[in-house]
Amino acid sequence: MTDFSGLLNPEQLAAATAGDGPLLVLAAAGTGKTRTLVHRVAYLVERGVEPGRILLLTFTNRAAREMLERAELVAGEAAHSIWSGTFHSVCARLLRRYGGLLGYRPGFTILDEDDQKRIIGGIIKASVDDPKDFPKKELVAKMISEAANERRGVGEVAERWMTKAAGFAPEDIVGIAGAYAARKLELGAMDFDDLLVNGLKLVNEHADVRDMLQEHFLHVLVDEYQDTNSLQADFTDILAARHRNIMAVGDDFQCIYTWRGAQIENIMNFPDRWTGCRTVKLERNYRSVPGVLNVANVVMRDAPDQFGKVLRPVRAESGEKPVLYTVYDGASQAAEVLKTVQRMRELGYRYGDIAILYRSHFQSIDVQMTLARAKIPYRITSGIGVFEQVHVKDALAYLKLVLNPDDELSFTRLVTLLPGVGEKSARNYWGKLGRRFDGGADRSRAALGGMLGAKAKAVWPSLGKCFERAAGHLAEDCVGELVEDFCNLFYSDHLHREWDDSEAEDRLDDLRELAGQIAANEGGLEAFLADVALMTNLDVRRNDPSLDRVSLSTVHQAKGMEWAVVFVPWLSEGMFPSSRAAEDGRLAEERRLFYVAVTRAKDRLFLCSPQTRRMSDGGMFPVQPSMFVREIPEDLVTARKVSAFPPSYGSLRGGYGGYGARREPRYGGGSMHITWRR
Repeated sequence: MTDFSGLLNPEQLAAATAGDGPLLVLAAAGTGKTRTLVHRVAYLVERGVEPGRILLLTFTNRAAREMLERAELVAGEAAHSIWSGTFHSVCARLLRRYGGLLGYRPGFTILDEDDQKRIIGGIIKASVDDPKDFPKKELVAKMISEAANERRGVGEVAERWMTKAAGFAPEDIVGIAGAYAARKLELGAMDFDDLLVNGLKLVNEHADVRDMLQEHFLHVLVDEYQDTNSLQADFTDILAARHRNIMAVGDDFQCIYTWRGAQIENIMNFPDRWTGCRTVKLERNYRSVPGVLNVANVVMRDAPDQFGKVLRPVRAESGEKPVLYTVYDGASQAAEVLKTVQRMRELGYRYGDIAILYRSHFQSIDVQMTLARAKIPYRITSGIGVFEQVHVKDALAYLKLVLNPDDELSFTRLVTLLPGVGEKSARNYWGKLGRRFDGGADRSRAALGGMLGAKAKAVWPSLGKCFERAAGHLAEDCVGELVEDFCNLFYSDHLHREWDDSEAEDRLDDLRELAGQIAANEGGLEAFLADVALMTNLDVRRNDPSLDRVSLSTVHQAKGMEWAVVFVPWLSEGMFPSSRAAEDGRLAEERRLFYVAVTRAKDRLFLCSPQTRRMSDGGMFPVQPSMFVREIPEDLVTARKVSAFPPSYGSLRGGYGGYGARREPRYGGGSMHITWRR
């Protein structure tokens, strides 16, 4: 028998060797959650529980595999027989056996995301008069998925997603959803959401199956319980109802996915739902130096509606205090990040030991460009880079066409944004225009406008106005305002037709930051586009996981990861916490998000708080430090006020902040005093 007391600390031991009955394990960041679950499995097996009667539910297949492999090292091969996997995979396994009760064959097909979008796209094309005027298949799929996971009607969700510019009615989406459901039945297929919906339906509606499963599973263990939605929580509650041996492991401090269906109420109400529930708190942190934990504890100290936890360091070394950089703007911030990355390399850290974690994608633009220019290798671990995203490529196509009237690819991309215009039509227009489109010329704009169909013709004047004003912006060196015009006159409406309000505004944030970058670029628009082309051509190699790279990631995607050195940029009001989160009353989740960012750091933590944000015309407006930064006592951080301009400002002339001699500073309200040196 394994001596668990020699392998686990007292709190881990209490959780792993607990007796029967409901148990809530509150595992704070870096406290050995996986180790505790693994040894719980091993303990049950060694105690004589048949492995096949243990159910272990996780959120990723990787987590399930890791836990089983580690459990086998402790308890032997018997642990291999445990029922383990994600909620979706376990539901799929049950539905393969019992799906006939719901009208499905055992060999039903599981649709992946691409399959789902292709089917929905085909239905839209077949049932909508003008598919280009209808929400994109991705958006419709998202509405259908949200309805399934929230257990709401599709029409109710569609009403919530409607915007002023969106060309659909809720009943349109209900019709598409109905046709999609019928098509899945015809194909004998389920999508990922159906696996959860039908898994719960199976145990809810078929008493014989429910009774058999409740008797079979003696122990139900759930990882990352704070991320469960109502379907998943109900599913586990039902399966564990007879023997009442349910162990929920999670951390309310790390519930950051409510925007995709996670319900923090599931973990907060767990003790109330399960009478006699015991609670064990894991607070001994094995990851981070004390200085990092001091900041993390302050972040959550006064948070409302929480299970109070205090991270206690196990690492003996004191380590460096976290550093709080107060910098002038995003460019100064990126320059300081670059210098500090280089210094960390001199201290012996690999690039792969370093991560830059940001609240939103657009906050990484400065850093991406600065690292690329300095030839610092990096990889983007949270999706594709900013400059590879569709909305940014649309804006870049407009800018390229403004500079180069012979750019057929940019012309085609831009014109197909107009309603009712496909690639074939765009190529036809290009030929009739003599394979050149000079947007600054009245004749070219009129010629293109005359070729367009009725729907595109109604929208063309707004895009044509962008081209009409472009030459003036270039002549006055107001290149950032090119992007502002593109967004304000044309593209904002396009985004709001394609996406829900929140997603559209996130994408507009990216483009506003892009406008500021262009305005500040010393070499002008052409040099900026050349830099972007160089960066995107290196993307494939940059994301090779085998290479030593600095990691760039959103905080959401960084959960569950750790690095020796972590930077958190843009800790300014309106950026982190985001302005929309504040408006929507979601500051509690923003606080949890900041906690997750801080607790990714093992050795060194660098917090950055710019004092100004750049506007599209090159002017600046002041911003306050993030509320989270203001809450950190001065003695917990090393404060460094960086008042120097980054190197790129050296040749700029006059004006507040050096952004060109022609323009006066423009402020967004308030006043501030900034000192700097050249």
